[in-house]
Amino acid sequence: MIKAILIDDEPLARSIISEYLANYKEITIVEECNDGFEGAKAIMQHRPDIVFLDIQMPKINGFEMLELLDEQPSVIFTTAFDEYAIKAFEKHAVDYLLKPISKSRFDQAISKFLSQRNLSQVDKEQTKKLLDNLPPSQQALERVVVKTGSKIKVLPIETIFCLEADDDYVKLHTDDGVFLKNKTMAFFEKELDPNIFVRIHRSFIVKIDSITRLEPYEKDSHVAILTNNMRVNVSKSGYARLKQALGL
Repeated sequence: MIKAILIDDEPLARSIISEYLANYKEITIVEECNDGFEGAKAIMQHRPDIVFLDIQMPKINGFEMLELLDEQPSVIFTTAFDEYAIKAFEKHAVDYLLKPISKSRFDQAISKFLSQRNLSQVDKEQTKKLLDNLPPSQQALERVVVKTGSKIKVLPIETIFCLEADDDYVKLHTDDGVFLKNKTMAFFEKELDPNIFVRIHRSFIVKIDSITRLEPYEKDSHVAILTNNMRVNVSKSGYARLKQALGL
């Protein structure tokens, strides 16, 4: 039995996929989910062979949901995403179905999945590559979704005052505590609003209005004191970026 999970906030979209899958007796739908929170829980519980995943959903989107998983599933995306983002799917050979989904295109995706089923690990690695190489969004990042134990937490960007590099993770310092995100500093530097956040050191990005003062520290460097009294190193180049951001 091949286990499938459908994740889409539109019941009609799920019903169409369910109807198409009825022709494939070897594939069983083990759960249908209305949003990313339900989807993440279902994937961890059932460990499906294939996930049909919408991208644009309320609460958290499809990409944010995938980032919460320790192991990436094989995914066929079902999306109305624009052509610019579609290039990312094509580059990394992760199949996708552009809404409205035709039966012939669906059958093509299933045929590809079934023929490559023994290479499912390759599909999962492609899913991870896709997440790592998504094109930058048109808008500045507004939230970050993190997992703390078995719980999922959505952090509005305005609650984050400092981001700190920590090996393969980034520490997000907030008033509610410190959270880890499996992303790079380069990702956040690219996605955050440069009018609100500035990279002051290779290991630190800070919210500009969280800085209370700057103090000299050794030659050509400074220390930034944040509103919570956290002390953050400021490099020479970071100091120049900070002055530019402040209009000094």
